[in-house]
Amino acid sequence: MTIATPQTKTYTAEEYLALEVKSETRSEFRNGEIVEMTGGTPEHNEIIRMFVFLLTAALRRQPYSIFVTDQRLWIPDTNLYIYPDVMVTKRPPDLKPGRKDTVMNPILIGETLSKSTQNYDRGDKFEAYRTIESFEEYVLIDQYRPQVDHYARQSADQWLLTKYRGLEASFRLESVGVEIALAELYEAVEFDEQ
Repeated sequence: MTIATPQTKTYTAEEYLALEVKSETRSEFRNGEIVEMTGGTPEHNEIIRMFVFLLTAALRRQPYSIFVTDQRLWIPDTNLYIYPDVMVTKRPPDLKPGRKDTVMNPILIGETLSKSTQNYDRGDKFEAYRTIESFEEYVLIDQYRPQVDHYARQSADQWLLTKYRGLEASFRLESVGVEIALAELYEAVEFDEQ
């Protein structure tokens, strides 16, 4: 006797967008599959809040838009629709043709890592991000210890990784000319002594 494995329903991008507009929860679109987004921890949210606060304070009256978790990004080369934790675009943002709710031109993306998402954030998601022509910097923020991995585009297929560890460290976002201290970024987070 053979047990049939359930088939995952696949959707077109148009079906996904129609469902997403009506949905009360956010979902990503990956290769025809709709993947529901999960909620984050208080630490995850505190880190995102501080990152956005520091960017907002530094970029006031400058030609940038800062988006947080609820702004959908479309990556045309991979036909991927996702919601980065933090995204910065030049103003005005480029919107997907025919849409008013989906941007296409981030220059900077920040993700706060969790145990369940860190492999995706470092792997397939980063690979998809690198296909975006405007994309210049990627910031991966660890929520379990004071550490930031900063990727900066050097050329079309070359990215420089710099790791910043400890609350005394700072990193510079060249695409927007902002310096961020890890002590400020992690201001509201208490780490386990391990």
